[in-house]
Amino acid sequence: MAHVFTFWESRSFYDSFMARSHDRLAASQNGTYTAMRVTLFDHRFDVKTGFEPRFTDADVVRVAHTRVREGRVDHFAHMQEKVWNPAMAGSPGMIRGLFGEAPGREFLVLSMWRAAAEHGKYRPERVERLSLRAQTEADVEALTGDVVDLEPSWTV
Repeated sequence: MAHVFTFWESRSFYDSFMARSHDRLAASQNGTYTAMRVTLFDHRFDVKTGFEPRFTDADVVRVAHTRVREGRVDHFAHMQEKVWNPAMAGSPGMIRGLFGEAPGREFLVLSMWRAAAEHGKYRPERVERLSLRAQTEADVEALTGDVVDLEPSWTV
């Protein structure tokens, strides 16, 4: 499995790429994958510091994709900003991240870590305490995620 993250300077640049270059690029990749899912998330706020789409100082990315229950979006976003972000920002080795939103009550939290060992210090019991405090179970309808080892040769 591969995770591909792209960051666009603006929606107009993204729309231009889709209109002018996407089909040609997609045709050249035909047969190189079995399934793909693409979702466009709008940046809502940073995690820790000003987000930069620079991966040279990170070895691992933690990505969490969430679908939030109807009527719980505002609470979920508030808890991300007031509970989860400070906890991640205070974790040794966490460099930066972002919180993004897509239509349909979908959210993405992408956090960049100096090393897998540093991310590993974010212990399950700590996550459980934070989850109770943030009332995550009441907010979240579905949650998927992955810890992605970055491949430097794939960074452009």
